[in-house]
Amino acid sequence: MADRVHPHDSPPLDETCSESSETTLRTDATDSDKPLPQPGTYVIHIPKDQVYRVPPPENARRYEDLTRPKNGRRPCCTCLCWFLGLLAIFIFLVAVAAGIFYLVVKPKTPKFSVNAIAISGLNLTTSSSAPTVSPAFELTVKADNPNKKIGIYYQNDSSVEIYYTDVGLSNGFLPVFYQPPNNVTVFETASKGDRIALTGTVKNALAAAQKQGQVPLKLKIRAPVKLKVGSVKTWTMTVKADCVITVDKLTAEAKIISSNCSYGLEL
Repeated sequence: MADRVHPHDSPPLDETCSESSETTLRTDATDSDKPLPQPGTYVIHIPKDQVYRVPPPENARRYEDLTRPKNGRRPCCTCLCWFLGLLAIFIFLVAVAAGIFYLVVKPKTPKFSVNAIAISGLNLTTSSSAPTVSPAFELTVKADNPNKKIGIYYQNDSSVEIYYTDVGLSNGFLPVFYQPPNNVTVFETASKGDRIALTGTVKNALAAAQKQGQVPLKLKIRAPVKLKVGSVKTWTMTVKADCVITVDKLTAEAKIISSNCSYGLEL
């Protein structure tokens, strides 16, 4: 005989529905506290340090503005300002050193004078048909160093120029030598011109001045020098001498009637 199965009593329908409803209400109440993501979106967690270091593209310009120095200057401008400031300080220190040197040593400008002059190549006769002249001047120059504790090194790149009014006639240079303190040195130097074109007015003026026996010539001397104080040499300075020399004629037998010079020293 088949065993009989006695079915268990099913729980009442109302109790089951009520429990399901309570569970649903509790779940809904809990989920309502959390914001639900929009459909098709994802929530991605990014480390905090990466958020600060790498701003999103739309905030890149704002990030640059916020991280820019408060004074509004770029790093290159700051470097330029530092460089100019250091350069100004360096120039100031050099100027102070030069001033202290000048006050302590009290250097005096060397003096120059022309003892003799011989002129050739200036044919001003009306019979001469040459369109240009090539004058040459042989000068005997006396250089006087009045400093008692300073020697002078005369260096290259000097110039000796002779003018009539504002017309350049010749150019040359001084010899390179050392002049001891409190010394007078006499040397000879040449100043020559090559195919100088003189206008008729200048030729007539030179001829008239020679006829009167008074031809004014301008002599300009520029010489780079270094001063020696004890065993110390200074930086390169420039000695200047501007002279007005009056001669009686423009020949090899010319004699100096008068000479007036002014001197200067560019530190």
